[in-house]
Amino acid sequence: MLVVVSPAKRLDWAERDVAMTEPRFADEAVRLAKTARNLTLGDLKGLMGLSDDLAKLNRDRFRDFSAEPGDAVLRPAALGFAGDTYQGLEAASLDADEMAWAQDHLRILSGLYGVLRPLDGIQQYRLEMGSKLKTRRGKDLYAWWGDSIAKALNADAEARGTEVLVNCASQEYFGAVDRKALKLRVITPQFMEDKDGAPKIVSFYAKKARGAMARYIVQRRLTDPDALRDFDSGGYAFNEALSKPDQPVFTRPYGA
Repeated sequence: MLVVVSPAKRLDWAERDVAMTEPRFADEAVRLAKTARNLTLGDLKGLMGLSDDLAKLNRDRFRDFSAEPGDAVLRPAALGFAGDTYQGLEAASLDADEMAWAQDHLRILSGLYGVLRPLDGIQQYRLEMGSKLKTRRGKDLYAWWGDSIAKALNADAEARGTEVLVNCASQEYFGAVDRKALKLRVITPQFMEDKDGAPKIVSFYAKKARGAMARYIVQRRLTDPDALRDFDSGGYAFNEALSKPDQPVFTRPYGA
């Protein structure tokens, strides 16, 4: 099976002695960076709800974005992102064999790069998929990517001999996957905190759990969707009563 996760706003740019691969949509990323480079600080602030300092930082990132970056300015995607999901994924602690399996089966959806493998080298950026960045293809990034991401996932699934995709990405990012073009069965796990018998999704915990689920799949090389039910990281347990066929629900005591 394939598994997809979202990227993160926060980055970890520590040096890594890891061989990197080239992103599939590197040329598309350069085109988007050029478009974003023409935005004013005010435009950037409005586009992503940034403070003055963050707007300046990301203006500089787009200005410095290179069509031919050297390794010194690149980091492998799974190690360069550092948000809640990546606390659960803990990619830096995967051994070489696990990372190799992840390279074939784990994909990171990206507003700038479209689809990334864990070891694809990325430049520093911030561009959320939900950003209404106008391009020649339309009013936002969903229009820019069209069915490209879905077709890329189809190709990866065919290469791996699977017809199943486990969606551990947010709605914002998975919304960029054209479901009409996607040929795969999609399974979307949900993670809930049970407080006083009323389970609910808490964003911070859910993001971390989605990363932990991706790690669980990678470490066990899962191919059978039913095996997802055994996920127990972080105290979660499969909740059959709340689950649907392609939406397994995992609950745990609130704040566990």
